[in-house]
Amino acid sequence: MDTDILIIGGGLSGLALAEALVTQGQSPLLVEGRGRLGGRIKTAEVGGGYYDLGPSWFWPGQPRIAALVERFGLTKFDQFAQGILSFEDERGQVQRGRGFASMEGSWRLQGGLGALVMALESCLPDEWVRLDSPVVKVMCRGDAIIAVLSDGETIASRRAVLALPPRIGAQLIFEPALPDATVRAMQAVQTWMAGQAKAVAIYDRPFWRDAGLSGDAMSRHGPLVEVHDASPDAGGPYALFGFVGVPPAHRQDKEALQDAVIAQLTRLFGPDAAAPRQLIVKDWAHDPYTATELDQTSLAAHPDYGLPVAMQGLWDDRLLFAGTEVAAQFGGYIEGALEAAERALNALISDRSGAQGHVS
Repeated sequence: MDTDILIIGGGLSGLALAEALVTQGQSPLLVEGRGRLGGRIKTAEVGGGYYDLGPSWFWPGQPRIAALVERFGLTKFDQFAQGILSFEDERGQVQRGRGFASMEGSWRLQGGLGALVMALESCLPDEWVRLDSPVVKVMCRGDAIIAVLSDGETIASRRAVLALPPRIGAQLIFEPALPDATVRAMQAVQTWMAGQAKAVAIYDRPFWRDAGLSGDAMSRHGPLVEVHDASPDAGGPYALFGFVGVPPAHRQDKEALQDAVIAQLTRLFGPDAAAPRQLIVKDWAHDPYTATELDQTSLAAHPDYGLPVAMQGLWDDRLLFAGTEVAAQFGGYIEGALEAAERALNALISDRSGAQGHVS
């Protein structure tokens, strides 16, 4: 199969880039190793409610996602933050009115961020999207870039975009081999939230709200280090979610982790938390399309992202990067994925028209 532009990776950045290229009148091919699009955006549906197992929030001052929400007629709503904060000390003792975990001022999306993925996906012809198609090798042969899939199929293109975490990209085989400095730079880019696990407990009623609690909690005991209300904007089912603070190597026992999460939520919010309608734990550290061995340690701070010089100008500027980790201003955020897609779009169309594209 041949295509002009090949996009490797169907997360938000690759998906937004593909949709923007289609808007520009081009015919890209998007290939994704998973059986779904969205990458680290993953939204579960339970009882008519939608719950993000990856990123949940975006903020004022992020113009690209604001433009997409408006263009597709999606609805944003404020993160619930009304009520008393909770704090759990090292011994598991709970205190009220203490903590700094509130995400007041952030926005969520009705239908979860998966609604944005579905809106973008609906703009792409089916024949331009290939799921369950992991790329294992990328070759430069004259004027062509050839991607080799895991089943041996090859796809030739004029230009290719690696719209995936650089550390995942570094695991591919490149012919000719990329410069050592480039590989080191790719491996050094920390994948945002790749070492994290997220737990979502779903309930038929918001008993914590009835008790005057916001659902926000911080803990020095764990296993959750930070908890928030994850309920839909209106109606139920209702939910609490938390980030797991236990290192990936020590959370292999899924049943034990789930029991510990429920026990902690019961300490924090009372006996009604002991019997969730459903508990979902998504461990991104064990997702092979998200995390590598280098990502098994959770990030201590937000990295200083951007596109390293060593990752620019590859194969006469025909091998490009996208993905939130290469965004200079909003790296790590949803907005960063769109920023990186916009940068790649501008590079792809500049040699044809000199026009400036916008992912919006």
